[in-house]
Amino acid sequence: MRLAYYADARSPIARSWIEYFIESRHEVHWVSSYPAAAPPGVASFTVVPVAYSASTAVAAPGRRNAAGVRLRTMLRQWLGPLTVPAAASGLRTLIATVRPDLVHALRIPFEGMVAAQASGGVPLVLSVWGNDFTLHARSAPAMGRLTRQALRAAAGLHTDCRRDLGLASRHGFAGNRRSIVLPGNGGVRSSIFFPAGAKPEGLSDRTGKILAEIPAGARLIINPRGIRAYVRNDTFFRAVPRILESVPQAVFLCPAMAGDAQAERWRRSVDPSAAIHLLPPLEPGEMAALFRRAEVSVSPSTHDGTPNTLLEAMACGCFPVVGDLESIREWVLRGETGLIVDPADAEGLAWAVVRALQDQGMRSAAAQRNREIIRQRADYAACMQQAEAFYRSVVAGDPML
Repeated sequence: MRLAYYADARSPIARSWIEYFIESRHEVHWVSSYPAAAPPGVASFTVVPVAYSASTAVAAPGRRNAAGVRLRTMLRQWLGPLTVPAAASGLRTLIATVRPDLVHALRIPFEGMVAAQASGGVPLVLSVWGNDFTLHARSAPAMGRLTRQALRAAAGLHTDCRRDLGLASRHGFAGNRRSIVLPGNGGVRSSIFFPAGAKPEGLSDRTGKILAEIPAGARLIINPRGIRAYVRNDTFFRAVPRILESVPQAVFLCPAMAGDAQAERWRRSVDPSAAIHLLPPLEPGEMAALFRRAEVSVSPSTHDGTPNTLLEAMACGCFPVVGDLESIREWVLRGETGLIVDPADAEGLAWAVVRALQDQGMRSAAAQRNREIIRQRADYAACMQQAEAFYRSVVAGDPML
């Protein structure tokens, strides 16, 4: 197939999905919504910015400040829709030149909004990412209107949780059009994310240094979400002293938080010692190594679909403590495969982490069950074969069965 993608080329989620089709020898034309280097193997690569993504303040991959993330998110929600027509004109030109069999926008705001105005008669597939409906579509009137317009234009829909299929229908996606539920990044790569002892592994220099700084006998807890507007990291940091009271050996790893001023203030206010490690962004193999050594993974989010870090932690045998969201409950069964908490409740979060650390039997049973869940529902190779078949059915215009 000749495929055209409109997606952020910096995104590991987008890269993971699209790499499959490049490696499977489809003709891939990638239009990036953010300035980025051309990915290897693509037939063409173009940048069509939208929602001020070409500006340094938005696109630069430098330090991410928590307050700045919230402000940029709000400004893009209110002002970003104004940029959609111009971006659609640029994407329309590319589509007319390439003449793809299918256009896939990996996210509704703002890529799907642009593609809906640009795709013309070419079948359009949209991917819904975790908070497209629950956060962005309701954030401003224009965001809701453009979300509904995108869904009405879509010939196919990919979501990472069943909840979003229901929300999509409420926002205008016709029930007789094709849809599929698969992890947003295509699934978990078992060659990278596997349980401790299952395969030989080598640590990167950076991961080895991180682990060397942790005292022997430490009980590791990882917060893999970084700085996001919809993750209650304030709750996480307020829970730390309560966890340390019960488990003094607890050590907290926080990837993608190094250099964030707010995270530094939170760390200093609750932990003058070295129990909290604010780390830089890590590569998938480095994250996998930390998941294998951590006992608990914490994600106090208020909006989410299926976080890829949740599935990766489960694959590595790391016990999840997660926010109480409908989409999360599709994967986590309370007390059996993880613990579910109010993301605003520091006491409840601390209780859940302490319980998980103190109940090895619960952790072991959850690890075994979670690995089987990942094998059955989130294996990368199997999921992407389903995605390829889904594309073909959309291109063929096959009716829903």
